[in-house]
Amino acid sequence: MSKPKFYMTTAIAYTSGKPHIGNTYEIILADSIARFKRMQGYDVFFQTGTDEHGQKIELKAEEAGITPKQYVDGVAGEIKRIWDLMNTSYDKFIRTTDEDHEKQVQKIFKKLYDQGDIYKGAYEGLYCTPCESFWTESQLVDGKCPDCGREVKPAKEEAYFFRMSKYADRLIEHINTHPEFIQPVSRKNEMMNNFLLPGLQDLCVSRTSFKWGIPVTFDPKHVTYVWLDALTNYITGIGYDCDGESTEQFKKDWPADLHLIGKDIIRFHTIYWPIFLMALDLPLPKQVFGHPWLLQGDGKMSKSKGNVLYADDLADVFGVDAVRYFVLHEMPFENDGVITWELMVERLNSDLANTLGNLVNRTISMTNKYFGGVVENKGAVEPVDEELKAVALAVPGIVSEKMDKLRVADAITEIFTLFKRCNKYIDETMPWALAKDESKKDRLATVLYNLTECISIGAALLESFMPETSEKILAQLHAKKRSLEEMAQYGLYESGTKVTDKPEILFARLDVKEVLAKADEIKAAQAAANGGSAEPQQEEAPAEAVIDIEPKAEITFDDFEKMQFQVGEIIACEAVKKSKKLLCSQVKIGSQVKQIVSGIKAHYSPEEMVGKKVMVLVNLKPAKLAGVVSEGMLLCAEDENGELALMVPEKKMPSGAEIC
Repeated sequence: MSKPKFYMTTAIAYTSGKPHIGNTYEIILADSIARFKRMQGYDVFFQTGTDEHGQKIELKAEEAGITPKQYVDGVAGEIKRIWDLMNTSYDKFIRTTDEDHEKQVQKIFKKLYDQGDIYKGAYEGLYCTPCESFWTESQLVDGKCPDCGREVKPAKEEAYFFRMSKYADRLIEHINTHPEFIQPVSRKNEMMNNFLLPGLQDLCVSRTSFKWGIPVTFDPKHVTYVWLDALTNYITGIGYDCDGESTEQFKKDWPADLHLIGKDIIRFHTIYWPIFLMALDLPLPKQVFGHPWLLQGDGKMSKSKGNVLYADDLADVFGVDAVRYFVLHEMPFENDGVITWELMVERLNSDLANTLGNLVNRTISMTNKYFGGVVENKGAVEPVDEELKAVALAVPGIVSEKMDKLRVADAITEIFTLFKRCNKYIDETMPWALAKDESKKDRLATVLYNLTECISIGAALLESFMPETSEKILAQLHAKKRSLEEMAQYGLYESGTKVTDKPEILFARLDVKEVLAKADEIKAAQAAANGGSAEPQQEEAPAEAVIDIEPKAEITFDDFEKMQFQVGEIIACEAVKKSKKLLCSQVKIGSQVKQIVSGIKAHYSPEEMVGKKVMVLVNLKPAKLAGVVSEGMLLCAEDENGELALMVPEKKMPSGAEIC
């Protein structure tokens, strides 16, 4: 039985310069989807590539003193190097300077001209060179290009135009009858309300003011304008032939199942591209997803701002899989995400080094310490095991559901929910305590088997997002690779398997000051290469907003002395069933454990709470909240919007340390 096909593409990267991490995010996102689709049993064809024509390229090549082809060869090579560095599993890397692509573009142009969809005219308007777009005065924003915000210049030239209005009604009907066509829905509404419903203007599809483009065969002083050239890569790359001699691959793979693009070029892919396809009498792609942007802490990345981050620099500091994890996990489905050096350190230390790396290391180390590395299921089951098992069995299905909806960040979060539940399970079962009692040896073995099995399931699910890390974990556990169906079965880790003798540190914790110093070096090197100067990352921070609150009555030192504050470690946490606001935490304070109920459910999940070191008011008189006894208070800060943050020690402090 043949596999169902899945053809997906990214936008092709423009060869004006090295892609920053925001550009690179798209190929990583696409790769995670392609890998997961393969895991689901699809015959995936994943295409990416480079867009290499246009006036901007011609000008950059002239500045560099080389030919446009030499210029794009160098940049295309750099783009491909970064795509490969980030371990992306594309099947084809197309370039719009490929000979077969250029021939098909010429044939497509001629066909559309012959059938009356393209006509000759003249264009007079305002032109943005970086975006290669013409605009009317009314379309400008503050007198500048509405797409990139740069200056526009008056331009007039002879050009060929495509009759967009001829197909507009047909496209509107298609969008209305195929609600999945443009995602997210906000992008669809934008296209309908801002462009289609007000009426489409005919589109300029040739230029005469520069030469770096695909010549129009029947009028050689014209070159094909960028969008008719670039967009057609999605069909030429899989063997489309305008004369009816398309390849078997094209017949199998078209229409595309997914075009993955940035939200800034959604108009070209959901209006121009579908109309071109209608004119060619080809079916439309099934879905176009306009993903949000990955922003630097101070806004959109640009060389002029000096805030550009590059994937290879980040990978040198954090590692490839850490970069993949960050950009996939931190990007919401519909809203822009933020990346900074500080956030990268925080995520690596908390999620990768602590939640995941420490879990794997502890499990393997305990197995070696107590059983010579041999993992055995002795069947000494207790109710807490069933809770862990339920989470493990549910996660593969939930991840599949999220990925089918392209909610990649949510899918990764679900996998880490399993890892967090494993850490909680360690605190609940306390293997180190079981090891002291010879009669509990079978129970200890079962606990370690459950941990190993759950880590194996989670690691297998990670393969689409963090392929090297997934492989390393499975190798250390000597676990067999599982299919998606096998991930939803519990107990497939073979009892009696021996884990590695020396567990590898998957992610070493990083010091934020050292990383920021390295970031300054990188920024300085970039500035030197660009002939400028760089401001250090660790510059004086701008003044933060402050809050004034109503003062309370003064207290004496004797009053303060009555309150006992200590550091506590949250070892377990769950929602209070009868409340929408309350979490019930088990807080270890020295050798004691206190139960504390806090109204912070809107700000923290139970899983996030576990493992945190917090500041506790210990000697507060016990009280019942929603029927649950609370034996203390967790200290929090609150901003003007009602957002809460737990107060945590700045440095590593033991449970029970006095706060004075």
